[in-house]
Order: sequence, then structure tokens, then C-alpha cells
Amino acid sequence: MSTIKKAAVIGAGVMGSGIAAHLANAGLDVVLLDMEKKFADGGVARQLKAGGFMDPAFAQRIRTGSTRDDLALLSDADWIIEAVAEKLEIKQTLYCAVDGVRKIGSIVSSNTSTIPLHALAEGLPESFAADFLITHFFNPPRLMRLLELVSGKATKPEVTATIRDFADRALGKSVVVCKDTPGFIGNRIGNYWMVVALNEAISLGLDVEEADAIIGKPFGIPSTGIFGLLDLVGIDLMPTILRSLQNATPAGDAVRDYDAEPPLLARMIAENRLGRKSGAGFVRLSPDRKSRDMTDLTTGEYRQQKPVASGNLDASGGDPRALMEHPGPGGRYAAIVMEKSLAYAASLVTDIADTPDAVDEAMRTGYGWKQGPFELIDRLGADWLKARLEARGLAVPPYLALAAEKGGFYSVVNGRRSNLLPNGAIEPVTQSEGVLVLSDLRLARKPVEAWEVATLWDLGDGVACLEIRTKMNTFNPALVDAIDKAVERCRSDFKALVIGSDSPNFGAGADMRVFLDTIEKGGSEALGAFIDHGHSTFKAIKYAPFPVVGAASGLALGGGCELLLHCDAIQAHAELSIGLVETRIGAIPGWGGCKEMMLRLPSSAAALRGPVASAIAAFRLIAPAKVSASAFEARNLGFLKASDDITMNRSRLIADAKAKALALVEGYAAPEPPMVSMAGPSGASAIANIIDGDAIAGRATAHDGVVGRALANVLTGGPFADPVKPLTEDQVIALEREAFIELLATPATVDRVKHILATGKPLRN
Repeated sequence: MSTIKKAAVIGAGVMGSGIAAHLANAGLDVVLLDMEKKFADGGVARQLKAGGFMDPAFAQRIRTGSTRDDLALLSDADWIIEAVAEKLEIKQTLYCAVDGVRKIGSIVSSNTSTIPLHALAEGLPESFAADFLITHFFNPPRLMRLLELVSGKATKPEVTATIRDFADRALGKSVVVCKDTPGFIGNRIGNYWMVVALNEAISLGLDVEEADAIIGKPFGIPSTGIFGLLDLVGIDLMPTILRSLQNATPAGDAVRDYDAEPPLLARMIAENRLGRKSGAGFVRLSPDRKSRDMTDLTTGEYRQQKPVASGNLDASGGDPRALMEHPGPGGRYAAIVMEKSLAYAASLVTDIADTPDAVDEAMRTGYGWKQGPFELIDRLGADWLKARLEARGLAVPPYLALAAEKGGFYSVVNGRRSNLLPNGAIEPVTQSEGVLVLSDLRLARKPVEAWEVATLWDLGDGVACLEIRTKMNTFNPALVDAIDKAVERCRSDFKALVIGSDSPNFGAGADMRVFLDTIEKGGSEALGAFIDHGHSTFKAIKYAPFPVVGAASGLALGGGCELLLHCDAIQAHAELSIGLVETRIGAIPGWGGCKEMMLRLPSSAAALRGPVASAIAAFRLIAPAKVSASAFEARNLGFLKASDDITMNRSRLIADAKAKALALVEGYAAPEPPMVSMAGPSGASAIANIIDGDAIAGRATAHDGVVGRALANVLTGGPFADPVKPLTEDQVIALEREAFIELLATPATVDRVKHILATGKPLRN
């Protein structure tokens, strides 16, 4: 990884500029070239608008230029990525020019998804071919984890190893080694699934809404389904992509059985109904943007969106096997699409990959499927699928027949998840060095402690891991109890604690239903007891006699954020969304969030002028419920300290957090309780002016003002606070507690809580 310090990307289109932005996210100096410099500049601007940069300041790491005038900028690049038009002649001409300026040993790769490596490298110097490979990113490069890696016979092993390691650790990619076959893995299977789903939906005369609902959630496929995905990719691109795959695959390949451009698609392309990029595709927003029109798959005309005819889905209870067995049109659609797609995947091993887990990983990380094709087959039953194919008169791939005989593609052998190989052998699924996931521990050993809402694991080397297991990792009284018990167990048996999980989210805040139930059943006294329990638990974490590290990923909101703020350190995944969002429900942070931010912000550049500036900085962060768009922004906002670290690869987060915890063990001493300098009435007055200004400008509602003033009272220490007489932690906590309980007693806050529970959206009252 240390060998790559500077990179270059040639081609500043959507993919090329996205790759350049993500290389900048990884800390590299980047050169971005296109035919003209203005196109490269436009690529950077596009990524700034689209969110390709984890921090907008990272755009400064990119130097732009033209291939005509600035090719010499590649001379000191360690890695050069070609992302130009998918035309062999253009690419090979470019490679010759690049080879004339690149330094010895620099790596060159193509982002192609349609041209095989052996064709790209044909006729090029041996020295170039030795440093050349394919690195196929998925769009958008920042967010899509899959990187398909294809090496040629001439590619030096150390070149492949360098890119594989760098893409894994520095870019956060799930690197899947592919064979040099058409479409590699992800697009070979994904495009077949798409062409089957498109043509069969048209043939059956389904509604767009129904097809997307049927082929989506029941199978763990993103809610875009098929038609939402076509709109996203671009309806005009799909025929080109599919024809390219059809032309490249051998005769008899199943992808050739379907029309790449059925008449409906041809009509939509002619009418410039190209999907999201043209504002109209299978889905079109109404002129007032309050409703959606859908393409009728029979007439090709737009009609108003209508509720999904849910008989098939209701009858199946969301179970994919029951759905595929349903006799209705939706059931027939689910059956034919998934049976053919899963059988196709089984027919391709070992042509495209040697093991099922490589295929499953590609579809999970490249297409967003929760389970890959072989995991889905095991879920359905390999013997069941085999029987279904036989009943339809469809060919049963030998590998599927073998899995039906052996009981599936995956098994657990000696505590390790293992693959069934096409030759009948069983071998363990291997993880890259430095990857630690709790699902693997679950197969290999029993937990130290287990509660319904959390599990305590032994990570080895004296480090424990507390895994939260509630829905969305939300907080309820049982979870707070479990955290308490975990801390107590660690006092006697461990020297450090990591709090984290395999879940996409660290913690989505307190379960708001608990607030409503607590108020209705026990009033403010019961709510106060819940708040007190959280305060004492978070203080136990902060003052534990051992280091506690939060392994933070996904959402860390409200109580999840507050838990992290009480840890000694945070190891954050790069895509962390963290924030104190309680004002959205008409409350304020109630578990020490205000107090912890007042302790952090005085050291920030925004608040060096004293307690009033600190209070204003905290107010401007908490009142609008700001949430970071990345861990780098979280650091800028003050949620992460300079000493907190960032992990690019989500699969490495727990291992990195463990290493950080171990680094803190030697000489560790719990922190001394701090004093908090508060601004008092002068700070409250300054914040009141902000609140009044927001109200006059229409940025704040009446209840926003009520919540804002309660927040200001906490952040400034109350009416009797004096900047020269700091408050104790417990005094600030008492202010938080009082404000939280009072706000939860107001009808306007209760309305906000009920509204967000019912709709998922904040109420502006």
C-alpha cells in the first residue's frame, strides 16, 4: 500500500472522475486528464456536486489537464487508470502514448467492463503487459464496494498483489479476482438477470410497480428492482451493454435468448425517455413533483402510479420460495426470473470464478444483493430448485445437481464457513489478513455473554467486543442494561473493550416508541429513570478502568452518537453518518451529548474565542441536527477527535478498533472528571438572537424556537452560570435531564415523535 502515493486517471467521464475523486479520498495526489482540460475540470465539478468526495476539500488533491498537452504529468504516477471509451483502438493507442512517459514499474490498469484483457494487451510491449491489468470499478466508485480484478498471463504477481492490497485497505474495496471472461462476474450475472426480468415483465404484462416489488425485497434485492435500476443505469445504455455481452459470450449462452432492445425500449429511446438522466424513463415525476407516473408495459404510455397488487406478496409472507410457488402472475414472474438467473450463475462456475463465494461477494457488493446467487439457492433449497428446473424442462447445471445431492453450496466445517467446489471438495471460505467479522466468530465459538439485545465476544489478546443486536441498533432499557453488564464483566476478565458489530449501523438512536410508552405508562418520573440509567451507563464507559473504543459505521445518531462520545477513542468507517438529531423529534440530546460537545468544541478553531463561541458552535451543530456525510466531515464538525482514526474498508473496522484498543492499554488510566466552562446569560442572549433571526427568516417553526431555547439554556449553563466558575459534569447532565423531560411532556414534541414513527419524516410544527 505504501508503494502507491500518486495516481492518474485518463478519462473524466462519470466513471473516470468518480475514480479520481475516490483516489483523492484515499489521500493520494491525483492527475485527471481528458481530451481537453475543461472536460477534466468538469469532471471534478461533477463529483463535487454528486458527492464523490468524502470532503469537498479533497478536490484540491486533483490536478487536471489534457491528454494532448499534459501527458508528462503521468511520469511520476505509481498507478495509471484508463477510463476512456470502450473502443479497443482508442485504448491501445492511448497505452502506447502512456508507455512512452510512464516511469519504470508503474502500474497501468483499465476500467473496462466489456473488453477482455488479452485483447487489450495484444501487440503491446512485454514490459507494458507485465505491469498491466484490469481494475473494474462499479458506479459510483465512492459507494460501490466491488472492484473486479483481472490479471493476464503476463501480469507480474507483485503487480496484482499491490493493487489488491491497496484497493482493499486504502480504497475500502471488496476485491474479487475474476477470470478474463465477458462481463467478468458482476455484470455477467447481473445483466442476464436484468434482461430476463425486463423481457418477462413485458411478456406477462405486469405493472412496473408490481415487477419491482416482486423482484426486489423478497429476494434481498434493492428496492429499485429491475425498472428502477434500468432508469438509474440509463435506458439507452442497456441495449448497448447487453448486445456487447451477447456478442462476447459463446454460442448457446443463455444471455443470447433474450432481446437486448425490445420494441418498448426502442420507443422510449426514440422519445428520449432515458431514465433519471433525462427526467423520464419507466418512472416520471409529475409536473408538480408530488406524484409519479409509470410506463404501462403494454401500451408504452404513462399512467399514474398505483398501489402494488399485493396478493402474491401477501400470500407469500415475504418468503421467496412461497412467492415463487404462488400461481398468480407475480409468482410466475418471480419464478421464471429467479430460477433462470440462479441456474445461470450455477452454470458459470468455474468459467468465471472457481468458488461460489467469489460470485456471491460480487453480487452483494456490486449489485447490492443481500445474498448472492448461491446463498439464495441454499436459502431456497438446492434440491427444490433442481426439481423446479426439471419440471419446467430447463437444463440443470451439474454444479447445482451436485449441491442438491450434498445439501447446498455452503456448510460449516470445524467452525468455519466452507464452500462446496464443483469437483465435490469442501474448502473453507478465507478472509483477507486483518479482516475480523463477528459472523465468523459466531460459527467458531460461543460468546462470553449473550442477551436478547446484545452479545459480548472475546476478540483475543484480552479485548472484548460488545455487539448490539437490536433493530437498527436502537437503544431501549434492555440494551442499556446489557451495556452495564458488559462493562462489569470486562472489569474482571478483559483489558479493553470494543463496541461494534457487523451491522450496517452503529446505532440509530433511542427507540422512540420507548419514549411514548414510558410517558404514557409512567409519566415524567419513569422517563427520568430511563434517562438516568443511560447517563450512569455512559459514565461507566467513560470512567471504566480500561480503554473503550467505538467501532463506528453507518448511522450513529442521537444515543448512538452519545455512546461514541463517551468512548476513549473512535475507530470510524469512512462512510460514517454521525450526529445529534434529537431536535428532529422536538427534544435535545439527553444522554450527555450536549455536555460532551461542550468539552470538545472549545479546542476547535470555530470556538477558540471562549465559552460564548463554544456555545454558539454547539448550538449551530445540534439545533439543525447536522449529520456528517463521512467520517472526514465528522472530524471537521467535532464529533471525531484528531486522535480518532478512520478505516476505509468496512470489513476491517473491528480489527482496526481492536488494534487501537490494544494500543491504549499500556499505562491506561481513566480520565479525571472534567469541569465545563459555560457562557451563562451572555451566551444565552447570543443564541436567542440566532433563534429569533431564524424565525423571522422562516427557517424555524414555533416549536423549533421552544426547543432552541431549551437547548441554549443547557449549552450556556443556565441563568446563573458564570464563565469563570465552571460546572461539573453532573450539573450539566442535570440541565440536560430537566430540559429533555420537559420537552417530551409538550404536545408538540409528542406530535413530532408520533409523526416520525408513522411516516419516517420529521414534522415541522
